[in-house]
Formats: sequence, structure tokens, C-alpha cells
Amino acid sequence: MKLKLLLFAGLAESLGAPVLELDITPAGIRPGELKLLVAGLYPEAAAQLQAAFVAVNQAYADETVLITPGDEVALIPPVSGGEAPRMIITRDPISVEDVTAKVIRPHHGAALSFVGTTREFTHGQRTTLLEYEGYEPMALKTMEQIGGEIEARWPGTLCAITHRLGPVPIGEISVVIAVSSPHRDASYDASRYAIERLKQIVPIWKKEIWEDGSEWKGHQQGPWNPLTAPAEEGSAS
Repeated sequence: MKLKLLLFAGLAESLGAPVLELDITPAGIRPGELKLLVAGLYPEAAAQLQAAFVAVNQAYADETVLITPGDEVALIPPVSGGEAPRMIITRDPISVEDVTAKVIRPHHGAALSFVGTTREFTHGQRTTLLEYEGYEPMALKTMEQIGGEIEARWPGTLCAITHRLGPVPIGEISVVIAVSSPHRDASYDASRYAIERLKQIVPIWKKEIWEDGSEWKGHQQGPWNPLTAPAEEGSAS
């Protein structure tokens, strides 16, 4: 069945039309599923879609709302001066340049980008593929928490993180962490802090797939306790 989706402002420009007509099942679709459907058709607009809200019959809709073909449905981008979210989870290839651009500021003199990729050999064992799974709403909240911790520890420092879920082949990017600061020392420290903290508290899991088997891997940092307070400044550098 067909669903008409209304678009506005930057979303309409990015997707090339003010209205999209989408195929959905007669059983309906949830707001999060709708955004994933549109992101699959327009992956270049994934960041904008992540920041948008769904409105159903002229009211903001949460995940309890079931959208049916007779509903008036719109994707609502941030309504006033909003910028692209700095914390993103995606199933699409990650652009290092796009993530880094989120933290570049005229008054910052340093920016660093950490890029995590799938390596082929680990301890002599050949990996053919990595597959990531995450508890997405909580993962985004804990990524935001990391950004807040960094800004508190290194005032003026900005952090953006994009993490990929699903299959990530050899040589492709699974995570990009970009940080910027007025001076380079804070950028170096905050970048290391961000990846270590991400592995400690963000609920994303990695499955290593080998030529002869597979295994889900933990963070490999010793006993796992996400309630442990972050390390003191400087100890992660």
C-alpha cells in the first residue's frame, strides 16, 4: 500500500521533492522503521533523517504510534538553527570528512580523526568480516554522554562519533571519532579517551567471522563494568 510522506526545508531539498510516495504493508509501520526505510532509499541523507522527527496527523509521534496509509505523515527537520547531530549510528559507509566537519570551528586550532577499520589478521587468525550489533537508543545516549564528559574534562573541546552497524568488510570503516579543540594537547587526550570510553560503556557488540568459524567479542579491557567512573584525566593518554 502507498503512504504519502511530506518533507520540508533541507530534507525536501536533499531528497529532491516535497512529497514521497512509499510502499508499506497494510499492517502499517512505526516511525523508526519509516526513517530507516527512507534512509535506505536516500543514504546520503541519513544524518538529516536521524535528526528529524516524524509527525502523524499533525502531532509528533513516538515509537508507540502505528502509521497506516490513511494517515497524514511528515518528516520534521530541526525547526530553528539546528545542526547535524554529532553522534550517529548508521548502516552505511562512513565518511571521515563528514564526521570531522562537525567539529571544525574557526576558534579551534587542532582537529583529530580516529578511524577504526576491519583488519584482516588478529593474533595470526584471518578475519573475513566483522558484524556489529547495537542497542541503538541506548548507544546514542551513551555516545552523547561521552561527548559531555569530554567537554567537561577539556573545556571547549568538541567530539563527534559515527559508528557503523551490520557487516563491515575488511578495510572498511566501523567507527570515526573526530575531536577539535583550541590547542592540540586536548585533542590528543580527548581522542584516546573517547575510543576507550566508547568500548567501555556503549552497547555495541562485534562478531568476528573467520574462515572456519565466528565469535562475539567483548571490549577486551578486563572485567566489564560500565558503571565504573571514567579514568582520571591523563591516565588514558
